[in-house]
Amino acid sequence: MPPKTPGKAADNSQPKLLAGGNPQIAKGSGDAPVQAYIAAMPGWKRDVGQRIDDIVERTVPGVQKAVKWNSPLYGMDGKTWFLGVHCLTKYVKVAFFRGASLTPVPPVASKQEHVRYFHITEGEPFDEKQFARWVKQASKQPGEKM
Repeated sequence: MPPKTPGKAADNSQPKLLAGGNPQIAKGSGDAPVQAYIAAMPGWKRDVGQRIDDIVERTVPGVQKAVKWNSPLYGMDGKTWFLGVHCLTKYVKVAFFRGASLTPVPPVASKQEHVRYFHITEGEPFDEKQFARWVKQASKQPGEKM
């Protein structure tokens, strides 16, 4: 059998994309795993992920970040979370874990009583000022332990 040639191995440096194009990123705390998730978001979703991250950082000084269950999470104490992001086939889903308490309430209901979603689709307007208001309100709500 001939020896293996460097560079011929499968490229495992890119995260696997799961159903809907959601990047498979190892669980981790801090900015690095969140940035790895954003970098792996496919196509137009990468720009949306970066915009979300930028808005959260600008709006909530000292925000804590983590990736769990292949989704970036944002919180205040590193143990509870107020917002999560997930890629689906046709949109990026932002979950406000206490969204029912926000004003105005984010538009998409959940099976969970307190959770509300905001979906960002390709080519649709994204009201960043309203999103920032939700983020600010959400950061002051009790977080969800995950």
